[in-house]
Amino acid sequence: MDLFEAGRQNQMKKEAPLAVRMRARNLDEFVGQEEIVGKGKLLRRAIEADQLSSVIFYGPPGTGKTTLARVIANTTKAFFEQLNAVTSGVADIKQVVKNARDRLGMYGQRTILFIDEIHRFNKSQQDALLPFVEDGTVILIGATTENPYFEVNAPLLSRSRVFRFNRLNDADIVRLVQMALKDEERGLGHYRIELKEAALNHIVDIANGDARSALNAIELAVLTTPPGEDGIREITLEVAEESIQRRSVTYDKSGDQHYDVISAFIKSLRGSDPDAALHWLARMIYAGEDPRFIARRLLVHAAEDVGIADPNALVVAMSAAYALEYIGMPEARLPLAEAVIYIATAPKSNAVIKAIDNALGDIENKKIGSVPVHLRDAHYKGAAKLGHGRDYKYPHQYEGNYVEQQYLPDELLGTTYYHPYDSGYEKEIGRRLAELKGGKKGGEKRR
Repeated sequence: MDLFEAGRQNQMKKEAPLAVRMRARNLDEFVGQEEIVGKGKLLRRAIEADQLSSVIFYGPPGTGKTTLARVIANTTKAFFEQLNAVTSGVADIKQVVKNARDRLGMYGQRTILFIDEIHRFNKSQQDALLPFVEDGTVILIGATTENPYFEVNAPLLSRSRVFRFNRLNDADIVRLVQMALKDEERGLGHYRIELKEAALNHIVDIANGDARSALNAIELAVLTTPPGEDGIREITLEVAEESIQRRSVTYDKSGDQHYDVISAFIKSLRGSDPDAALHWLARMIYAGEDPRFIARRLLVHAAEDVGIADPNALVVAMSAAYALEYIGMPEARLPLAEAVIYIATAPKSNAVIKAIDNALGDIENKKIGSVPVHLRDAHYKGAAKLGHGRDYKYPHQYEGNYVEQQYLPDELLGTTYYHPYDSGYEKEIGRRLAELKGGKKGGEKRR
């Protein structure tokens, strides 16, 4: 590299966005993902020992996938190659492989190949890479925001270890912002900056665990805010809102607003008001609430307040939760909204929660007795001598696949936990149970 090219690259580094300039240079500077690169963790040990095998980094944007790949590039003795799956093809892979073979043969030097957005490689491109990952010609580091179990070929996946990157927590984002404000070489430390707490909180909330988003916002805020007479650039909430292009919504993800809004959300669902439920859903999404938390509440509500009045409510909620994991936000707002509308307009019943809680209450507070002999397991050797299973009536041998017999312990005979409401599908269940208990169906043994 000549002096002109070196100077050009240095200038490009200086003009790069703050999020790029502040990338960690080593593991000690790397922030977040303690569960996979914390002290003593497998991946950290492999990086420190320079014994990395093929890996795939999977997680949302701005969580450190590319940064960790660059840390590996800075610490490994292997030659580091990088491709972007959007702009690279099979020819590029073949050239990298050829160079890797030459390097290994002539110098004994391994090659690490980092492929950003590896999910964008089609099947033929992934197949072209597979044999060289398998024989160790290259050590693969793939980065993807999409679930690799859906987007990466199974043979390539089986030869790689998948590490899931989670969204950074609020403390991690605060730490990164503060590092950028203090760093005079790569960051904004040469400016005199007063960052208001409300502004910082807003940026952290809206960034939603995305370090790139937070750093881009703070850089824009600083560069577009003129210094006051005292030379200090004051970053207020209003400036932060403009910089991250989101209005501040009164919502504290760990305080009263969090609990008040989710309470209003659930009560609107329970009260069969889809418009109100959608309002509270939108407020949570806009304020940066964890969408997985919303999905979990929908699952609970579908079972607790709709129950068997419409069993499909739980199926719809589960599908929305799956869609969230599969496609991510913001697209997943659609299946979440669909689940909200379905659950809000479904017939309601709390018979399920009352039934299981009453049953648990009896377990805790009453003498519950032992399993009746005719219901005990009779499959193991010697069970018959103990009388297990004797006189048990197999329902499918009787008309209507039903026969009356004792299923509760003696101490709880006559207890009823489940009381279906005259609502939705439970109306049909109540009719059937009444019919069975009235002895109108079943009891006659099939001939």
